Amino acid sequence: MLQEGLNGIRLNLSHTSLRLSTRVIHAYAEACRNTGVSENIIIDLHGPEQRVGILDSPFSLKAGDHLIIQHESAPNCLPILPLSPSILEAVQINDRLLIQDGSISLQVTGRGQESEGIAPSFICRVLRGGTVSSRVSVKIEGKEIYGPVLTDEDLDNLKLAKDLRITGIMQPFVRSGSDICRVRRALSDFGITNTKIYAKIESLAGYEQLDSIIRECDVIVIARGDLGQAVPLWELPALQKNIAERCRASHKPFMVVTQMLQSMTAAPVPTRAEVSDIFNAVLDGASYLMVTGETAVGQYPDLVVRYLKKTSAEAEKYLESHGGCPPSSILL
Repeated sequence: MLQEGLNGIRLNLSHTSLRLSTRVIHAYAEACRNTGVSENIIIDLHGPEQRVGILDSPFSLKAGDHLIIQHESAPNCLPILPLSPSILEAVQINDRLLIQDGSISLQVTGRGQESEGIAPSFICRVLRGGTVSSRVSVKIEGKEIYGPVLTDEDLDNLKLAKDLRITGIMQPFVRSGSDICRVRRALSDFGITNTKIYAKIESLAGYEQLDSIIRECDVIVIARGDLGQAVPLWELPALQKNIAERCRASHKPFMVVTQMLQSMTAAPVPTRAEVSDIFNAVLDGASYLMVTGETAVGQYPDLVVRYLKKTSAEAEKYLESHGGCPPSSILL
């Protein structure tokens, strides 16, 4: 991947920790030395995003199935999806829950057994099925429920960031410039300097406070997965264009992510639409492009980077012939 043009990696710490990632980090550093590429490691923190709890093992759901949502797993005749008390307290009958960037959809149909002092439980019917794993994202359609800006796990990871030469911090679900200030104070407390903060715009709250976020962060991330759940999907391209335009006007670098080469998770060649998406992101002025599952679990990670690099290079050529542009970066 480095030989094909990869120039950075992202570690999603919602699914692991820096302490458990040292082997990967050292392997990446060695590969960079072998290929002469500079190291660039971004860590994506837990942040305020709500996620499914820890499952004994992944399980599959199909449309029409029923399951229980509650705070902790317990013996039951139906599958159980453990969720945080803050999500459960906000749930109402007929609400829809979107799991794993909306790939799985549930409708709340009734209340489960309740005990005093315990978060409520609910019965849900599966509208759109799939395989559920631990720590995947969850949200209530039409509601924004958040945890703290930095979790205890985030603070533990930041303690190790300096020694592991982390070059960037990616903060999820940024709602205002004050969220970024909180992250920057934490970095200062741990003696971390010259580390970029990437602010992920994933909600309408963040979109509405974009100007204050632009002022405080180093890079804006147009995170289309969750942002595409905050609005009808057909409205997402306009939001992306608007964020890009405002970043350009403020001379703030921005990154475009989510499903850029999704089909290449299982196919060696991308779709024409995906190639056009990459090309247009560069034309809009993106300084960074990032792929996720395509390289994390995909079958053709080196080819993914090749198509990403070559397509962005063609877009840069096009822009140079029309007045020039900043180079794009490719991140894993």
